[in-house]
Amino acid sequence: MLSVLLIDDQNSLLEVIHPLLERIGQMKVKTAASAKEALELMISTTFDAMIVDYDLPEINGIELLKIIRAKGDTTPVIIFTGVGREYAAIEALNNGADFFLKKDDDVKAQLLEMVQMIRQAVDQRNIGRGPGTTQKILSDAFNFFNQPAFIIDREGKVIVWNKGMAAMTGMREGDILGKGDWQYSIPFFGHRSPMLSDLIFQNDATILENHYTIIEKEKGTITAWTKATPEEGHQTVLWMKSTALYDSKGTFIGVMGSVRDVTEEMEAELLTKPKKTISGADSSGTPISSKAGMFDKILGKAKTSYRKGMRLSFWEGKYAEAIPFFDKAIEIDPLHADVWHDRGVCYRVLGKDAEALQNFDRAVELAPDNEEFMFSRAEMLKTIGILRQRRDLLESAVQILNRVVEKNPNNAEAWNCLGTCSKELGKEQLSRQYFDKSRDLIKQGKNKKKTRSFD
Repeated sequence: MLSVLLIDDQNSLLEVIHPLLERIGQMKVKTAASAKEALELMISTTFDAMIVDYDLPEINGIELLKIIRAKGDTTPVIIFTGVGREYAAIEALNNGADFFLKKDDDVKAQLLEMVQMIRQAVDQRNIGRGPGTTQKILSDAFNFFNQPAFIIDREGKVIVWNKGMAAMTGMREGDILGKGDWQYSIPFFGHRSPMLSDLIFQNDATILENHYTIIEKEKGTITAWTKATPEEGHQTVLWMKSTALYDSKGTFIGVMGSVRDVTEEMEAELLTKPKKTISGADSSGTPISSKAGMFDKILGKAKTSYRKGMRLSFWEGKYAEAIPFFDKAIEIDPLHADVWHDRGVCYRVLGKDAEALQNFDRAVELAPDNEEFMFSRAEMLKTIGILRQRRDLLESAVQILNRVVEKNPNNAEAWNCLGTCSKELGKEQLSRQYFDKSRDLIKQGKNKKKTRSFD
């Protein structure tokens, strides 16, 4: 009987998977709620395989994997996650993970897949990896996410072509696998031409000669953009990122490439501005300052500022200190609805009701069907309406709350807020009905308010 260590900080998930894995998989299962607990168990117990949640507290799944492999432990590891992070899959594989499994609502199907992965990983450890195993693992991992991505081997032949690439290029996986000589670049350029992945080990001068403008370059990873004219003839701007892949023994596997069409995100002058040499310009003649905001957005700097703001406000309660980070995120990406909402939360806590309402208004404008944003806006309208005796604001709040409960009739807070607004508007009987509805949902354990996860 195989022994398995299941590591996840969600007790509800452990309680479900543990007995099912033992019964359906005929395995002996131990559980741990953290990486530290798992490492302590591993001092005195060996396991045939480990299921490791990616989003563990303190020491996440990838960090735990690194610790295990650094000790020379070759126990098969399956990274288990509910988040489709493409580079998490790459990082997991680069650090010796055997498989990548996505959490799913269909527990039975997921469990059967988990059992199959465990048995396959154990067999591979016992008899050595068969031909094509690495390619199969990479293919499974890369089809885990939708962003267009591919992998070429050391000879430049395509060994992985995920669903995102097929959708972006119209070129099916079966038509491109095994093809080399830059054939996979034709959908982008209209002819065979080196992609960034082909140039990953080249110097900067060679990369520039091939018409790529480098955005960031680290050891084994390059991010760059280039102009392209595909077969249909209209010019586009492509953002590419390439990463060298190695197995747990440090053997080079190939190069992963991801592609995004960022034409709409770039300023029109990138496509029309004539070449010239000026101080502070790149090789295309476009002033670097004019692209800074766009590349900040593309590289995720808006998200970085947003996360800093969230850490200060949501986790540390430092609302005033968080606002400048939200300001920076909005400066980079003014269409980020979450930032507007969470900046509004800060203003609300600080007692700046008018500023809070303006931010909630903008968040709802950008994401008009978001239940959380609508409720925040309605609650703010209710608060200002009561304080200023503004009947029109209370009526606006009621309209929004009616939309919220229409989308989610189990939102007890929305029903309670409707009761408060109705009472202030003099509708006593209707108010009591709303309060009763809210109380019943809570009493019956049916209260369900849709909010975002801030893990």
